[in-house]
Amino acid sequence: MKDRLTDTLYGLGWATVKKLPEPAAAALGRTIADAAWKRRGKGVLRLEANLARVVPDASPERLAELSKAGMRSYMRYWMESFRLPAWSQERAGQSFEITGLNHLTDGLAAGKGVVLALPHLANWDLAGVWLTRAKGIPFTTVAERLKPETLYDRFVAYRESLGMEVLPHTGGSAFGTLARRLRDGGVVCLVADRDLSASGVEVKFFGETARMPAGPALLAQQTGALLMPATLWYDDTPVMKGRIHPPLDVPETGTRAEKTSVMTQALADAFATGIADHPEDWHMLQRLWLADLDTTGPEGRRT
Repeated sequence: MKDRLTDTLYGLGWATVKKLPEPAAAALGRTIADAAWKRRGKGVLRLEANLARVVPDASPERLAELSKAGMRSYMRYWMESFRLPAWSQERAGQSFEITGLNHLTDGLAAGKGVVLALPHLANWDLAGVWLTRAKGIPFTTVAERLKPETLYDRFVAYRESLGMEVLPHTGGSAFGTLARRLRDGGVVCLVADRDLSASGVEVKFFGETARMPAGPALLAQQTGALLMPATLWYDDTPVMKGRIHPPLDVPETGTRAEKTSVMTQALADAFATGIADHPEDWHMLQRLWLADLDTTGPEGRRT
């Protein structure tokens, strides 16, 4: 019953929100965010606990302000995402400004594949639409399998409608397909700030140990692709901002595991700079640091 209700609610969002005038959709998002923040549910409390590590000197009042702004940013993500399939190429192009795009275009011009790795900051789907529709650069990504299966199918259909090639995270074939795309000089985009699997790489993140996926670093090593961190944020305008950071070096010496550890730590450091600058736009409402994990298994994650 819960799974069917979840699927129904998301279906209503995609069907109705995109039909609202933009100011009405934005106002609806703020109303929902403020109501959720006032309820002080598990997600809000976890967000505040995570933000306390990002801004360790913040007072309780400051953390409350950040979490309220964080919930508004989170709902802005959803309101925008529900509306993205109806956006024109012109609308998509006007909704995002980025620095460092030359790192990506120079790499592609040199015949290199590119792995863009980013954290759960602002709206990565909007950045993807901008890349495919406004810049004409296709890319491949992966999606976590969700329950119910119909909800996963909605997410895949939604992202494919935006011009993305979407592979299932599970099943074992995603890595090989991503590697082929990169060897062909393509682009792979991966959200990469949380991995609770046994294969996750331990990193120091805001002074404590967390796990992040090994995939981005392994893909770069095995295919010769360039690995570039990317960070996103909102400001006081309707236009999201972003930055593509310079490519990370593959260490010249060490085992594959050692190289992967070094590169994943470098990714974590780049993510931390973006999150520290815009903590209210980091949509991390789940446990992340190993010290916070219990023995019952990982919490659900937003794909």
